[in-house]
Amino acid sequence: MKLDKTNCKILNLLQEDCRMSYTEISKKVGLSVDSVKKRIDSMLKQGFFFPQIQIRPRRIGFQYVVDIKIKLHNYNDKELKQFIEYLSNHHRVAELFSISGQWDFTVVILAKDHEDLAAVTEGIRKTFSKMINDWSESITTVAYKFEKYDMLKILEDLKNEKA
Repeated sequence: MKLDKTNCKILNLLQEDCRMSYTEISKKVGLSVDSVKKRIDSMLKQGFFFPQIQIRPRRIGFQYVVDIKIKLHNYNDKELKQFIEYLSNHHRVAELFSISGQWDFTVVILAKDHEDLAAVTEGIRKTFSKMINDWSESITTVAYKFEKYDMLKILEDLKNEKA
């Protein structure tokens, strides 16, 4: 399946309201309900998007959403794997990315308050003290945009690159 304008419109609509009915989507893109369902099923199967809900941590008692940048040093492949597994399986780690640039990893941690944050980060820092070279953390105060893509503009950018 290729990413065409119709698929981009469908993806944009689903980003606005992931519970939008096939009927409503079909009216907005000018296709039959069956065609919309086939396109969504195909895009889902091919991994164009993942159906999931977004939890609002502050609504459930985690007032601190903390972005931590970590720089590593003095480690081997086994230790790196243990580091990644530990953070991937940590119930307070919401996101873990290997990144390029000054830092090696970015980690998003959820904490109830400053004492809770200190306990969570201290556990990570103590467990991997010989690997962690540098650490910087910042608290997210407001999310203005999160994981929202204008698929029609992205498609246009891709076409312009090929031209």
